[in-house]
Amino acid sequence: MKIKNIIFDFGGVLIDWDPRYLYRNVFQDEAEMEYFLKDVCSTEWNIKQDAGRSLNEATEELVKEIPQYEKEIRNYYSDWVKMIGGAIEENAALIKDLKDKYRLFGLTNWSAETFPIVFDQYPFFKELEGIVVSGTEKIIKPDARIYQLLLTRYGLEANESLFIDDNQENINAANRLGFNTIPLLKGVNLKDELERLGL
Repeated sequence: MKIKNIIFDFGGVLIDWDPRYLYRNVFQDEAEMEYFLKDVCSTEWNIKQDAGRSLNEATEELVKEIPQYEKEIRNYYSDWVKMIGGAIEENAALIKDLKDKYRLFGLTNWSAETFPIVFDQYPFFKELEGIVVSGTEKIIKPDARIYQLLLTRYGLEANESLFIDDNQENINAANRLGFNTIPLLKGVNLKDELERLGL
């Protein structure tokens, strides 16, 4: 089956996002910073915002639960933009050429409140025909429903679509639905992978 559509995840694929960029300037001690990001403002906590919980509710609940880190918890969203290291240029640069031959889309786990900040900063987002943001839909990858929503909304067939993500679970979910995939794991070069597939 010929590939007609290419779907990009954003964090780790087109955008370099890492809370350490912010918190290295907040904590003096690296070990405490790692503890904070693992057990306070944890991945599990952040995912709930990607699934649609408001930033305000998330912050206030956590401050109440762990008041000794109130200042650092509030930093998470007040200084959120400092977590963005910029575009992953070598991948973002591929979009212009690919756009001539394929329909391009985004499928991202991202808070509906923070995504507009990056959308306006990076012109390549506007090159994509459509973007599905988990926080807006209140469904997150790897839930099959968010992939189905993308297919239905834009009239796509999974077997004609290539999905690129840096998270193996999200790749596995796409494979189960019949997508072609590139797992963009550490050390994988996206341009090489696309060439290998003849794209």
